[in-house]
Amino acid sequence: MSQREHFYILDGMYYVFRGFYAMGGMRNSQGLPTNALYAFTNMLLNVIRDEDPAYLVVAFDPPGPSFRNDIYPDYKANRDAPPEDLIPQFPHFRRIVEALTIPVLEIPGYEADDVIGTAVRMAQAHGFHTTILSGDKDLYQLIDEHTVMVDSMRGKVVGMNAVLERFQVPPSGVADVLGLAGDSSDNIPGVPGIGEKTAGKLIAEFGSVEGVLANIDRVSGTKRKENLHAFRDQALLSKDLATIRCDAPFAFDLAAWQLTPPDFAAFSALCNEFEFRRFPAVLRELFPTESRVEAIEAVADNGYRTLTTPTELEEAITAARAAGRLSFDLETTSVDPLEAEIVGFALAWESHAGVYVPVAHTEATPQLPLQTVLDALRPLLEDPAFPIIGQNIKYEIKVMHRYGITMAGFEFDTLLAAYLVDPNKRRYSLDALAQDVLQLRTIAYSDVAGSGKTQKRFDEVAIAEATAYAAEDADVTLRLRDAIAVTLSAAGGDALLREVEIPLAAVLARMESTGIRIDVGFLEELEQEFAERIDALSATIHEHAGGPFTISSPKQLGVVLFETLGLPTGKRTKTGYSTAQDVLEGLCGHHPIAQAVLDYRELTKLQSTYVTALPKLVRPETGRVHTTYQQAVAATGRLSSSDPNLQNIPIRGHEGRRIRQAFVPEPGWVLFGGDYSQIELRVLAHLSEDPVLVSAFANGEDIHRRTASEIFEVPAEEVSSEQRSAAKAINFGLIYGMGAHRLAATLSISREEASRYMQRYFERVPRVKPFMDELVERARTRGYAETLIGRRRPLPALVYAENRRDYAMGERLAMNTPIQGTAADLIKVAMIDIDAALRERKMQARMLLQVHDELVFEAPPSELKAASALVKERMENVMALRVPLLVEIQAGARWSALK
Repeated sequence: MSQREHFYILDGMYYVFRGFYAMGGMRNSQGLPTNALYAFTNMLLNVIRDEDPAYLVVAFDPPGPSFRNDIYPDYKANRDAPPEDLIPQFPHFRRIVEALTIPVLEIPGYEADDVIGTAVRMAQAHGFHTTILSGDKDLYQLIDEHTVMVDSMRGKVVGMNAVLERFQVPPSGVADVLGLAGDSSDNIPGVPGIGEKTAGKLIAEFGSVEGVLANIDRVSGTKRKENLHAFRDQALLSKDLATIRCDAPFAFDLAAWQLTPPDFAAFSALCNEFEFRRFPAVLRELFPTESRVEAIEAVADNGYRTLTTPTELEEAITAARAAGRLSFDLETTSVDPLEAEIVGFALAWESHAGVYVPVAHTEATPQLPLQTVLDALRPLLEDPAFPIIGQNIKYEIKVMHRYGITMAGFEFDTLLAAYLVDPNKRRYSLDALAQDVLQLRTIAYSDVAGSGKTQKRFDEVAIAEATAYAAEDADVTLRLRDAIAVTLSAAGGDALLREVEIPLAAVLARMESTGIRIDVGFLEELEQEFAERIDALSATIHEHAGGPFTISSPKQLGVVLFETLGLPTGKRTKTGYSTAQDVLEGLCGHHPIAQAVLDYRELTKLQSTYVTALPKLVRPETGRVHTTYQQAVAATGRLSSSDPNLQNIPIRGHEGRRIRQAFVPEPGWVLFGGDYSQIELRVLAHLSEDPVLVSAFANGEDIHRRTASEIFEVPAEEVSSEQRSAAKAINFGLIYGMGAHRLAATLSISREEASRYMQRYFERVPRVKPFMDELVERARTRGYAETLIGRRRPLPALVYAENRRDYAMGERLAMNTPIQGTAADLIKVAMIDIDAALRERKMQARMLLQVHDELVFEAPPSELKAASALVKERMENVMALRVPLLVEIQAGARWSALK
């Protein structure tokens, strides 16, 4: 079914309380608290915008007790009174919902959970997929293959895997887990001494509360057995209280539950009463009354013009010069900048106005010649002192370079700026930013070009519609620049955008356009070799299994391993046995089939992801593959690459190195690379000022051997390989917030021994633990973590986390973001410096790839020595730290030779 055939039901009271605690104190001029009302209204509008539901219902708890109070009078008896500022807001939530004409379900004697459960099952019975809008764990029991839960205020989606991860049982067992563990928030007693984790294990083993009670003698722990005997009836009662009823007395009424246009007058009146200024405009954007064509025509009449004569173009350029800035956007035939042909230019220099210059539409109307427009715009676009504004400027840089123009004056990229303000967001498209920042719904590309099989190329779009679409984009980009600039400045990100991200976009554009050569013949030979080895491994695995089966099927493999061969079972999944890599690694000592499956998986993944795929990505006109780098994906600031993703090629294994062997330089040239040595540990030493780490790096010592010497209290020369490995695991693990449990698994030792290792480490490397604690406290107080040069990552989990698990994740991010992010910043700044130096010296050497802490270049042999020295010098001196940065330079005929 399509998204329009989903049924959405929203847990009203969950969002009332979430909204209250998410927003700070707000009151209107009459003194009415409005923080929860504001957050609740914003959430409803976001749901309508983001989910586009055809059917949407809000469920509220009715006044008075529910049937559960008849079963257990103390049900919810321990709840505190609502916060004082929330009580006067209660009468108004339903008014907001009704003004939006969203149907309300409220059934006397039944809680909202039961109403939600009943509506979900009804909708499913009528063929709908259902989405529950809530974050209440009790509702996990309703999730199945047709139902998910979305907490729109936290951006969290809960499906069956998440339920299994949380409770160790599928949704059908959630009420049983709560029956044993109880629920303090609802005053469900459960069984004393049994927490949620233990309850999950018991239900996973015995299937239900009744199953546990029938097998008490098989339960471990004398006290636990005693409590299960003594509180048998209480366990069954608790399960009954926790079970969501799906038989609330109301009828399925799809027509009544359809989302219809709101009561604009009533909603505006409420917004006036509560003094919510922006919501009426948001609602108008969500429910436009005009048709698509009328909307486009309205936009076209709103200050947007088509330029078709040299005089009009010259006047526009003169006006832009006078305004002192220009928003610039290309319209092309493709999203791929290496093959896109220019169709037109969108320009804006003042808010709520814009022009479009068509040059290659198929429409038989007057248009300016492309070269005429390029020549007229060149002085502006190539002037480094004239401010140009764009959205995803790397695209424009690459396309314009193919047309002979080197864009030099970009001073703002709305995509990059929005990313710097909040790198945790998932969407930075122009349409998304317009909605989020300006509360404006823009004309979508599909509005003018269509979608799917009938989608037109932009040169086939009518010029009038193209003008409305393109000029609006340039105008909105300009308006976003002014709005986001204020927020960016408040977040201290001005210099980061101006000095790092925008210059880096130009560097990446050059790297992506250059690409890297691939030895296709070598990959063809490797493909044949891998295919033969995969066939041989398949035969070996089938022989061990006693017959053929689908090796790539985790379910079939689990049956072979744990039923046919009787190997020790480990983790379970919702579909049966886990066959994850760590499980297979644990089985290697029990049966040779485990290693054979691991080898099979590695080879088949490399075969499909790289060996077979890379030759198809080689561009015939260049003989190279051209990866694309994304600056606005990783919240730490690291770059990511795609099409192909060159950062995921394994670098430690033999097979991964063979994939790198396929990457070669320009004929007659040589590849060389600079690789930072232990950069994150060096950043940790600098930031923590730990004397042991600082002195070890300053003296050029083996940091892992020095750490092992401290932990195990032996001279450095007597450190064993096992001790060094343990120290290395701790050194790197600290950067990722690793605890004793994970260290124990990494080193295959007991948790107690791992705890002793870590305790000794913190005793002998004394500044690290206090520094990590300072990072967490600083992030908790500020609400964000920060790198050395000021890159911020908001950490709402440290402020709003509702459980220990989410808070612990926030702690880990608070510790590793400043370290990983600073390392990412260092290599970005080095890339900018090196690129500038190579071009200033007019060297032929060029930067090709950035992969984690490594930069890869190609150069003619005559330049290798000078270029290598330049790269090493710039990388090692990119920033003054308390410890030296060390870069290893290696050269060779293939990428594999550099590691």
